[in-house]
Amino acid sequence: MKRILVAEDEDAIREFVVINLQRAGYEVVEANCGEAALQKYEEENRNFDLAILDIMMPGIDGFAVCRELRQKSGNIGIIMLTARTQEMDKVSGLMLGADDYVTKPFSPSELVARVDALYRRVALAEVRAENNFQEEIRSGEFVLNLRNRTLQKKGKMIDLTQVEFQIMEYFFSNPGAALDRTDILNHVWGEAYFGEEKIVDVNIRRLRMKIEDEPSNPKHIVTVWGLGYKWEA
Repeated sequence: MKRILVAEDEDAIREFVVINLQRAGYEVVEANCGEAALQKYEEENRNFDLAILDIMMPGIDGFAVCRELRQKSGNIGIIMLTARTQEMDKVSGLMLGADDYVTKPFSPSELVARVDALYRRVALAEVRAENNFQEEIRSGEFVLNLRNRTLQKKGKMIDLTQVEFQIMEYFFSNPGAALDRTDILNHVWGEAYFGEEKIVDVNIRRLRMKIEDEPSNPKHIVTVWGLGYKWEA
């Protein structure tokens, strides 16, 4: 069963999210605050594919829950719910390890499309792990393991989120090629993605902080001005 943890303190919004996800075939565990979300995550033995977190919750907010969940699992997909005016919150959530965000107000079709897209990435990772998929892609001092969804630099492990991994896999499969933002967006988030291209830039920034010796002067994920990015080993 596809299982989702939904944390939202506004009852009407939470019920709207839960009903539409259930109609789409998901099993939903709901929480009305951050504390309850973290408690239910542990009570359910961390058995969740995805989490949908509202940012503005009393007590432990969505940022803190996102950070905690990401520390516990690199595999769980995380979507943040943000208000239209919370531009910096979108970036902050992504930098903390969220995979995507949905801006309120949103339609049922948008919500389900974003959830489905993220779930497919999570499910693909699980299938590869269960089948002992061991293929590796090497690029200079880096090794990308397609089974356990990890990246190594000079033998040192670098933890990646689902989205970060897919971006790196795309780079490794196209070394030296200039990939525009739209190509990256379609490949990672899917052609039906409702969001904005800037989500690509935020994830690139996050990746550079993880893999570059000098993130402000990147040698590996290089900007191609007016187009997008390319990978240099």
